[in-house]
Amino acid sequence: MQLVSNPKVKEVFNGYPKHVKPQLLYLRELVLEVAKEVSGLEKLEETLKWGEPSYLTKHGSTLRMDWKPKKPDQYAMYFQCSSSLVSTFKIIYKNEFKFEGNRAILFELDTEIPVTELKHCISLALNYHKIKHLPLLGA
Repeated sequence: MQLVSNPKVKEVFNGYPKHVKPQLLYLRELVLEVAKEVSGLEKLEETLKWGEPSYLTKHGSTLRMDWKPKKPDQYAMYFQCSSSLVSTFKIIYKNEFKFEGNRAILFELDTEIPVTELKHCISLALNYHKIKHLPLLGA
């Protein structure tokens, strides 16, 4: 898998407060790890959308992540709100995650992330256009 990274993404990660940066870098690490495991994913683009680190693939739906000063104890992974990703995650992982509408999985800074479940969500997003026609995205 080829990673094409916009250098400005590194600047955004470096601009996060010290207490937040490790969590966001960990989300990034999970996205890259899952992308390497996705069959047929040849290229992952790491760029900025709305000033947030974002990940795009040929057959996937855009993933973004960010932390906002308005909610200092929380950070999030964002998905296309027009997709069925978050609504599917709410069915499959209603007890594992907190959600924001149909666009995000929310994480508390002091809470452990359910890694296996999140990696599955990331995988579904990276494969979205191949699986969007399947019930529960084939999960």
